[in-house]
Amino acid sequence: MGSPITTHVLDTANGHPAQGIPVVLEAQTDLGKWTELTRGVTDEDGRISDWLPADEPAKKGVYRATFEVGSYFESLGEAPFYSSIPIVFHLHDPDAHYHVPLLLSPYGYTTYRGS
Repeated sequence: MGSPITTHVLDTANGHPAQGIPVVLEAQTDLGKWTELTRGVTDEDGRISDWLPADEPAKKGVYRATFEVGSYFESLGEAPFYSSIPIVFHLHDPDAHYHVPLLLSPYGYTTYRGS
C-alpha cells in the first residue's frame, strides 16, 4: 500500500496527464492555521503517490492540496488563468486511502474523491 493521500492531474483540454505540476500538501491545525506536510511534483503519468509514508496512517482532519498550475500552462505556451488551485478536503477515516484527482483545463477545473 502506498501513501494514504495521493493525487492525479489530467489535462482534459489536451487529453493527457499533466506532468511537472508542483503540489503542496498541508494539514489544518486546531487553531485553523495550515502546516505544510510535504511537497511533490506530478510524474510523467500526472501522479503523486509518495506524499506520505506508506506505513503511517494519515490523521483525521482537514487537508489542503495546492496545485501550482501557472508554470504548467506557461510551459505549454498558454497564458495561465489560474496560477494555483487549492483543494480543501476532510479526512474522516485514517485507515482509508484518499485519492484527490484534479481534471484541469486552461479556464476551468474539477475534482472528486477518487479511489
